[in-house]
Amino acid sequence: MNACRLDQVRVSETREQQATGTVFMVRPCRFQSNPLTAASNAFQAQAPAEDLELSNTIARSQFDRLVVALREAGVNCLVFEDTPEPHTPDAIFPNNWISTHADGRVALYPMEAVNRRPERREDVIQALRRIGFQVSETLDFSAAESTSRFLEGTGSLVFDRAHGVAFACESSRTHAELATEVCAALGYRLVLFRASDRAGRAIYHTNVMMFVGTRVALVCTESIHPEYRSEVLHAIESGGREIVEIGFDELDGFAGNMLELEGREGAVIAMSQNAFDSLDSTARKTLARHARLVASDISHIETQSGGSVRCMLAEVHLPRAP
Repeated sequence: MNACRLDQVRVSETREQQATGTVFMVRPCRFQSNPLTAASNAFQAQAPAEDLELSNTIARSQFDRLVVALREAGVNCLVFEDTPEPHTPDAIFPNNWISTHADGRVALYPMEAVNRRPERREDVIQALRRIGFQVSETLDFSAAESTSRFLEGTGSLVFDRAHGVAFACESSRTHAELATEVCAALGYRLVLFRASDRAGRAIYHTNVMMFVGTRVALVCTESIHPEYRSEVLHAIESGGREIVEIGFDELDGFAGNMLELEGREGAVIAMSQNAFDSLDSTARKTLARHARLVASDISHIETQSGGSVRCMLAEVHLPRAP
């Protein structure tokens, strides 16, 4: 896979639908709390499980139930198995190493934790080709790891695909300069900001504090530093979306970590049961006006790894081969 030279990358003119009906997921085989990510992920607060075999069994069971729930809603879920070696405890979150785009391009991203970097899998990209998706070019940004510049896929970048805007909150996993370069290469206008949790710690991934759908968006407004707040909200509203504002309590329940997909009968918003339970009735009703809500219990995965449903879903926006 060739490294990406940003000065040679063509900017896409192809705008995309916000939601896709196909995702790929990676079923864990050695799931456990990752000690190399705990320092920057405040959601990864619970002590690691002592019985690793049991922890993995529970994670696989919750993973499988989420797949069933999404498939019952008509979402095309492609499931790949994780490999025992090398050990990648966070392989269940493939959205951090890849994004795919309607012009056939695939982007690969640099990740902070050394034991997460082997999650990038060429065999998955080749499998998408065999299934019938077109991959015209692979942009590999992972060389930035050598200079300690990280940008963890659609964890770091929340795309408004329909309007060519990308949102990113700065953290150790979201390097501002690299985000600017990558968004320019992919043809997106970057809205860069800072956001912190209630303890004042930088929020490690943008997609845990905001979600952007086709006609609705959800954002933890109070987490955004005041000097950036109006710019972020204006950029979201400019896409004609209704905004659901949440607070720190809902943020802690992973309510920001949801994703809109296309199901059999229209739009679906996927989230965890914890996220659903954290929302008040007004927020639920607003979201439900725009999409069917699909919630699944992945509480063990959330507490052990600090990630939720959106992190488990790598969207496939690639065009189909003729």
